[in-house]
Amino acid sequence: MRRSSTDESTYRRSPSPEGKEPGFARGGPFRRYSSLYGRAGAGDGGDSGDGGDGGPFFGLHASPGPKAAQARYTAPKGNKYVVFYLDLSFIFLLELKRCSMARGCLQGVKFLMFAFNLLFWLGGCGILGVGIWLAATQGNFATLSSSFPSLSAANLLIVTGTFVMAIGFVGCIGAIKEHKCLLLTFFVTLLLVLLLEVTVTVLFFAYTDKIDRYAQRDLKKGLHLYGTPGNVGLTNAWSIIQTDFRCCGVSNYTDWFEVYNATRVPDSCCLEFSESCGLHAPGTWWKAPCYETVKTWLQENLLAVGIFGLCTALVQLLGLTFAMTMYCQVVKADTYCA
Repeated sequence: MRRSSTDESTYRRSPSPEGKEPGFARGGPFRRYSSLYGRAGAGDGGDSGDGGDGGPFFGLHASPGPKAAQARYTAPKGNKYVVFYLDLSFIFLLELKRCSMARGCLQGVKFLMFAFNLLFWLGGCGILGVGIWLAATQGNFATLSSSFPSLSAANLLIVTGTFVMAIGFVGCIGAIKEHKCLLLTFFVTLLLVLLLEVTVTVLFFAYTDKIDRYAQRDLKKGLHLYGTPGNVGLTNAWSIIQTDFRCCGVSNYTDWFEVYNATRVPDSCCLEFSESCGLHAPGTWWKAPCYETVKTWLQENLLAVGIFGLCTALVQLLGLTFAMTMYCQVVKADTYCA
């Protein structure tokens, strides 16, 4: 049964703007569903007026309007955006947690580095103070070498203390400011000092015989400066060594005969000290050679010397570890928290 022409006006499709189809019928699944329903309507209704037009929903061409079409299209996109934002938030939280952990590690290493370098700097101050005190009260104390007159105990302590203070100061400033250049400078300087110490130690044990011969020859040359003007340090050093170690001369008491051009030794060589006792018979003098006596004393206390050397190396290794660890932590913190 066919509809009348008057009924078609109620369901006739209203023209879309600019002669285009509605948005839901142009693309994707909505166009496919529209065509399917249009074919079904044509099959049931015969040659109905709108069934052959391929209209949706059995010839009912009700346009949903722009708001409904926009709602249908924005819903899935909105879900994708929500998931995307959730992923970004999760990644941001992970990076924030990693940044917080890096900062926490950096603060811990920073405190240890500062405490270590503060003690290092205070130790340098103490060594420098002792050196200045020796230089002020004892003059050039313990200057035994004639080839190196400036190689005195006071000068060595002053130079060592100043160097340790400088290294400690650089380490402290680098730790407080988290300055990568200062931390790297501290690490390289301390590493060079450690390598120099190891090299000197290896060379000393490798060339012990040559060093012994050179040292004895240089010390015998220094005996000729004993008691001369401007060599108070050398004179005091020989007097203290011969008195404390109960020895006389470098290799024998006869070393002094060449100095005085006579059978005479300093008064510090006497078994019982008295004025001009060095002019008496050799039976009243110490017979032990000072070089061998001091060398034997060092060998007997080699354990203490070794422990001191190991402690020094351990302190330097700790400094290297703290410096490189803090340097790496600063780089990580800059990378994660940039």
